[in-house]
Amino acid sequence: MKNNIKTLRAAFQLTQSDLAEKIEVSRQTVNAIEKGKFDPSLPTAFRLAAVFNCSIEELFIYESEE
Repeated sequence: MKNNIKTLRAAFQLTQSDLAEKIEVSRQTVNAIEKGKFDPSLPTAFRLAAVFNCSIEELFIYESEE
């Protein structure tokens, strides 16, 4: 699953550590989410959307495996 988190984080001038603190995860988790190596839990996805004032659908782009 692709995402726009790194782009939004830069636009909001947040470091990975800043974002991690806001969504209550580690910086390493933010890094893994940004790189697409880890899909966040639904509560974490909602916290991300709240930080960026957008919908979950605006953060994550689902790619079907067809």
